[in-house]
Formats: sequence, structure tokens, C-alpha cells
Amino acid sequence: MKVFGNLTLIGTSHISQQSVQEVTQTIEVVHPEIVAVELDQTRFVALMEKKKRKVGLSSILKIGVKGYLFALIGSYIQKKLGKIVKMEPGSDMKVAIELARARKLRIALVDQPIEITLRRFSQEFTWREKFRILVDIFRGIFFKKQELKRYGLLSFDLTKVPEKKLIKKLILQLKKRYPNIYKVLVKERNEVLGINLANLIKREPESKIVAVVGAGHETELMRLIKKNLKKMKDID
Repeated sequence: MKVFGNLTLIGTSHISQQSVQEVTQTIEVVHPEIVAVELDQTRFVALMEKKKRKVGLSSILKIGVKGYLFALIGSYIQKKLGKIVKMEPGSDMKVAIELARARKLRIALVDQPIEITLRRFSQEFTWREKFRILVDIFRGIFFKKQELKRYGLLSFDLTKVPEKKLIKKLILQLKKRYPNIYKVLVKERNEVLGINLANLIKREPESKIVAVVGAGHETELMRLIKKNLKKMKDID
């Protein structure tokens, strides 16, 4: 968790009971007027609907084949990991929204539209990265223990938020091995989140804000928020 002025930023794991507890406790202690979540309108509706909709084939025209496949695979992996820890994927965001609604707080959706992210993924995902994914899948199947040890995941607990040191290591590995995936899923979205949260802080200087984002965004996002606010101040 990071605090800057009227903003409290929580870095979470989307399938972690620890994150659900931290979000709940923070909102109860801070008493914010606004709860911001790392969602766009499409993902917000999908998360809160009782009947979950699947990504349809018609989406290929909007997001591209690679973006479509990535969405399917990502959803499948999250559901499998969620079953292991008996947590619904996105529980951290969902509890933040439910608490905000119960307390009649304003909800801010601060992420980039998912269609843009997936379309950018289709555009940027290279053949080299596809090959590396196949290599990493092979290693994961036949050299599982060695691979987990290499990434520091041998004792990783899915029910908890990863330590900042581990998050930093994994993001650096992603950036090095899959630079375009890192660019689309982390860097570009950090920039959007940073601008949106900075604008929210500027518009609501007297309102306390609790923002819930994935732990991988937390550190860089706080830097970008401060940078954007400084730019806005200089322009004013």
C-alpha cells in the first residue's frame, strides 16, 4: 500500500484472500469518498454480472485473432488458479465495488478499455515471443521445479500478494523476455492508469480516494501519478 496526499493506492492479487481483506480494511479505515478500480466499463459489467458472458468469435474483428486467443487463455488460467485457492478471479475489485455501493461512494473506472489493450496485443505480439512462449511451456512441463526455482516461485503462496522484490523480478523478466507483451500489458496501461488517477486527484482535491490496482502496477504507477500531477501544476 502507498499513500500520496488524498490517495491511498493498494496493490493486490486478483485471486488472493489477503487482498480482499486488505481492500476491506483500508476502505473501512480510510472512509474514502471515491473508490477507483483497475477496470474499464466492459470488465466492470462482466465482473459484476451474475451470469458470466464468454468472449464471442465476433470480438475477433475488434481485437484481432491474437488478442482473442490471449483473452481466452488468460481467462482459463485465472479460473484454474482461482479454483486452486477457492477464490473468484477479480474478488479484490469486486469487494471494493460492493463496499463502495453499500456506502454510497463514487466508483471510478480508471483502466484502459479492454478492446484497446487486446487490439494492441494483436498488433505487437511477435513471432519471436510466440516461439519463446512455446519454449517456456516446454520447460514448465518437463523442468517444472527448475523453472519455479529460477523465477523464485518454489514457495510462492497464491493466497497472498507476492512480495515487492518478487514482483520486481518477475516484471523485469517479462520486460526482458517478452518486451512487446510487457509494453502492452504493463507499460501502456500504467501510463493510462497514471493519467486517469492524476486527473481524478486534480478534480477531487478534497476527496479521499482509495485505488485498487494489480500489485505489478503499484510502484511505477505511483511514480507516474506524481509525474503527471507535477506536469498539470506546471501547466496551470
